[in-house]
Amino acid sequence: MLAYIIRRLLLVIPTLLGIITINFVIVQFAPGGPVEQAIAQIQGTSVEATARVSGSSQGETTVQPQKPGGGGSTAASKYRGARGLDPELIREIEKLYGFDKPSHERFFLMVKNYAQFEFGESFFRDRSVVDLVIDKLPVSISLGLWTTLLVYLISIPLGIAKSVRDGERFDIWTSVVVIIGNAIPNFLFAILLVVLFAGGTFLDVFPLRGLTSPGWETLSWPERIADYFWHIALPVFALVIGGFASLTMLTKNSFLEEINKQYVVTARSKGLEENRILYGHIFRNAMLIVIAGFPSAFIGILFTGSMLIEIIFSLDGIGLLGFEAVINRDYPVMFATLYVFTLLGLIMNLIGDIAYHIIDPRIDFEAREV
Repeated sequence: MLAYIIRRLLLVIPTLLGIITINFVIVQFAPGGPVEQAIAQIQGTSVEATARVSGSSQGETTVQPQKPGGGGSTAASKYRGARGLDPELIREIEKLYGFDKPSHERFFLMVKNYAQFEFGESFFRDRSVVDLVIDKLPVSISLGLWTTLLVYLISIPLGIAKSVRDGERFDIWTSVVVIIGNAIPNFLFAILLVVLFAGGTFLDVFPLRGLTSPGWETLSWPERIADYFWHIALPVFALVIGGFASLTMLTKNSFLEEINKQYVVTARSKGLEENRILYGHIFRNAMLIVIAGFPSAFIGILFTGSMLIEIIFSLDGIGLLGFEAVINRDYPVMFATLYVFTLLGLIMNLIGDIAYHIIDPRIDFEAREV
């Protein structure tokens, strides 16, 4: 098993490099990069953008933009909306965002920095990417942890009960709920919850912003805990409704497959009780794929499933950070979060394989090629 783990860890390097390379190439052809964003702000008489560019050289130079129509510039013509701006200003903007270097130099510099876990600073937030991610992690971890826990606590007992009562009335009615949960995206449930319970058309019971109330630090610990769960109730419920369906059906099908196998028939012929057969023989084999998939499920909910939920409920987490980075073309945040999430995903997949082996030692990854 140790040799398998080492091989998988070594494969992380080319996988990360390939993903970063593909996304870097795609971004080069995407219109509206950070230079164009700054130009658009300046053309729109944005004082903030002009001040950022003017101070980009640490006080060495101060370049004021010409008004549109005050003289053409062939050097600036490669950027949309740059016609009429001072070429020196364009060069200052390029230097500010690192676009004064060729794309291949920027790529190799990025790879070198990422290998040392140096992710630079955000283009538009004036903060390091690491600090931004650390600030947003508590929100996303809260959503991912509670959602994954509740999804497993609901789906596994429900899937087992459905498999034992396969074809009965309980199985049919719960299947209706599962189908609805699987068919409707979680963000639609979130909007419905906002309309019903968060000051929409009907009730105003739950808050619609943040994980805690103003003045949370002054509350007692019981009040802090209650306030935290009060804020997180609707987002987590929306994620659970949209996420429990597939795991429920996976659990049911896994148990149904094991129930019909010969060792179960043999156990019944020996007169063993159904509960002992179910939880002593079937459970270990049927739950293998379900339990081993926990790391990947957590990563999926943590970094992808919660983005729209964070936007709808105004939760300042990783999902909202990534969304804003894409909209603003904040490349350091985009690439750094992609790098970190990909790395975590690859490690979690490895942990999933290790969990397979722990749950059932008969599974030997050494016997097959990676």
